[in-house]
Amino acid sequence: MKIRQILNNNVAIVKRGGIEIIVISKGLSFKYKVGQMMNEADIEKSYILDSYDKLQHFSYLLSQSDPDDIFLIDTIISTAEAELGIQASDYLSLTLLDHLEFLLERAEKGQFIQSPLIWDVKRFYPEYLAVGLMAIQKISEAKQLELPEDEAVSIALHFVNMQATTHAQEKSTVQMRALADMVSIIELHFKIHLDEESTNYMRFITHIQYFIERIINHEIIADEIDSIVLYQQVGKLYPEAFKVVQKLKIYINNQFQADMSISEETYLMLHVNRLTKRLEEN
Repeated sequence: MKIRQILNNNVAIVKRGGIEIIVISKGLSFKYKVGQMMNEADIEKSYILDSYDKLQHFSYLLSQSDPDDIFLIDTIISTAEAELGIQASDYLSLTLLDHLEFLLERAEKGQFIQSPLIWDVKRFYPEYLAVGLMAIQKISEAKQLELPEDEAVSIALHFVNMQATTHAQEKSTVQMRALADMVSIIELHFKIHLDEESTNYMRFITHIQYFIERIINHEIIADEIDSIVLYQQVGKLYPEAFKVVQKLKIYINNQFQADMSISEETYLMLHVNRLTKRLEEN
């Protein structure tokens, strides 16, 4: 395998046969240079992705990630595979690493939100919720954090979604149009053009896809008192994100005759702030 690009001390893109893959090997930059052949015995983890866009997206993510986080996710997935009797894709490993980065960022600020889907997941996917609880326990131990049970739901849904999309389904015209409209509302409000290849954009799009699907399925969740308190705090911290979410709320109401929950508004404010803040810094 020939090294095509070294992303940091531990991550590289190599060419194996006719495809490019991402490989992890602690200290590889001290052993190899671009153009050299890499010994497969030195590879600790590899990722094979099905498109150039995913390769670029996740190579950037891995280059910015703590190696310990990469191996923490690997441990979580290995345990989940044994408990669920599944074979996880490389794509799941990388989306969970992306999720972990966002979770740690929110944990540092104490931004924990009650999941509107916790009772549904407990009822319909108890085995996946058990995996989510295992994951947050391992993360808590590794990072010396106290994470609420609700955080397990988001992780569980990554595994549920992986199983549901094994037979890839095309997004409906309604979903695609709503997604494009919501992105346009954000761009017009901030007078910017969003980077469609960025990590934050992809994270935001994933969240919106799930959200629109819940709206279409008429999944209406009641809010808790704690959700309202955090909603008010986040709204004060990120006033511009609050304003644009109010526009998105009006759009959803007009388009689907549906109301947006307080929890969903809060999540959207966090995503919108993250998406636009990083863009402005760059």
